[in-house]
Amino acid sequence: MREHALVLASWGDRGLVELEGGTSRECKFLRSVGRALCGDRVTVEWADAESTVVVSIEPRRNEFVRATPRGRKQAIAANLDQVLIVLAPAPEPSRDLVERYLVAVHSLGIRPALVLNKSELLADAELNGHSPLHRIDEYRALGYEVLETSCKGPPGIAALPDVLAGCTSILVGQSGVGKSSLVNALLPDLELQTGTLSRVTGKGIHTTTTTVMYSLPRSGRLIDSPGVWEYGLWDMTPRELAGGFVEFRPLEGSCRFNDCRHASEPDCAIRLAVDRGDIRRWRHESYRRLLDQAG
Repeated sequence: MREHALVLASWGDRGLVELEGGTSRECKFLRSVGRALCGDRVTVEWADAESTVVVSIEPRRNEFVRATPRGRKQAIAANLDQVLIVLAPAPEPSRDLVERYLVAVHSLGIRPALVLNKSELLADAELNGHSPLHRIDEYRALGYEVLETSCKGPPGIAALPDVLAGCTSILVGQSGVGKSSLVNALLPDLELQTGTLSRVTGKGIHTTTTTVMYSLPRSGRLIDSPGVWEYGLWDMTPRELAGGFVEFRPLEGSCRFNDCRHASEPDCAIRLAVDRGDIRRWRHESYRRLLDQAG
């Protein structure tokens, strides 16, 4: 017998799926079918009374990807509505971390939002002069939603439930920014959900290395991904990098050269806009640094 299912977690050649009736079962990924991702819609076939085999993976709307140490794409989740990029005063984000995340999310066709967690620490934080946290209002001015949260006191997590309701969202960010605390605050039944996962699989899979999907109280799904120290981009062309800077888009095709890198080429519409003050100089400088890193 075959059933449709949703992948809640994926590790090695195995995973955990939620069947249409809401029950969870361990599953095996066949090499001929490929490894399913957290968030995939799949068809499973019963292997025995307790486990299933994934026999097909439905086409994905999108994937959330990070780079391997060799600069290759590594997909960790699928079929997302939004990516919530979690920042905090401690650990302080590096200068271009937000831009790397935003470029990646835009290139993947997913909506990004910024979550400023531990916001109660911001007023007294001794931030580096280049810290993205100095630019929070400028990100808002660029059209990005910025949600301020704290798991220690006001403003709490009141900004998150409405944004998450009815959507499939993933929390990403550096290790130590408080993603786990946010997940605990958002999911009153977290222990019940993780207990179910462990009972089905016979092992604790909520670890720092497993991407796991949870059900939210007000509808919607939340994916918690492993923290990283520094998010890196995979190999991108200059056009792909520029596409991740939303203020560059209205000027696409306006440069003198079709293959303009917006670096030192003459009659570059982006650089002229920077000189006029229409594009923030620090954003263009960040783009240039990412361009140099891409080679």
